[in-house]
Amino acid sequence: MFQHENIITQPIFFLFVAFSFILTLGYFWGRRQNRKIFLSALQDLVDVVRPDDQTFTNIGGAIGYHANLYLKKKDAPFSQVDATITMLPRHSWLYLPFSKLIRKYDRLFITLYLKRKPLEELHLIEKGYSGFMGTKISNAPRLQKESIHWGAYDFFLFYQSGAGRDALMRFTRECPDPGIIRHIAVVPEQKKGFVFMIPLKGQVARGLSPVYRWISTLMKQEEK
Repeated sequence: MFQHENIITQPIFFLFVAFSFILTLGYFWGRRQNRKIFLSALQDLVDVVRPDDQTFTNIGGAIGYHANLYLKKKDAPFSQVDATITMLPRHSWLYLPFSKLIRKYDRLFITLYLKRKPLEELHLIEKGYSGFMGTKISNAPRLQKESIHWGAYDFFLFYQSGAGRDALMRFTRECPDPGIIRHIAVVPEQKKGFVFMIPLKGQVARGLSPVYRWISTLMKQEEK
């Protein structure tokens, strides 16, 4: 009856149909999972920052979003907080294994715009992340470096003075588990603070809150 009727009766055809069906299910499942991660992370971010205004932008289909949070209160330690979240392509099951091998995990990059310049440059960076492709501390040769065990991970401290080291050590004592945090930076030259973390669902606020408070105290110290 049909010119190619023999093709649709072959086992390989049914395998192709089943494979296509699985990929389609994976596409919708992955989009839902990434959306849940994005919404959870940004809601946690809003809960911590409590902005007066905010904008959210999709920058990568199902895998990328950007947020700008604005603080207008005079007593707020920061004027603005930006966040970019990039996620694994869970909607593309063919590419997902390669992405997990190369990128390993979802990423949340947070930039804090400081109202006042902190005393010195400081970094707390997880040892494994410090060696990751594209991760670089520009002023590392001018900073003192030390290794510590923080929670279940090995971290490097970068600081300029004993006071800076004390501030970093005090933070690790007050927050004994880094959790999802992989890098914290305070850069006076840019008048910014930076935080990199893995945005596990429901854990962003718990990870960011102590960092947010700590960086604000660094600026208060400058006023004394």
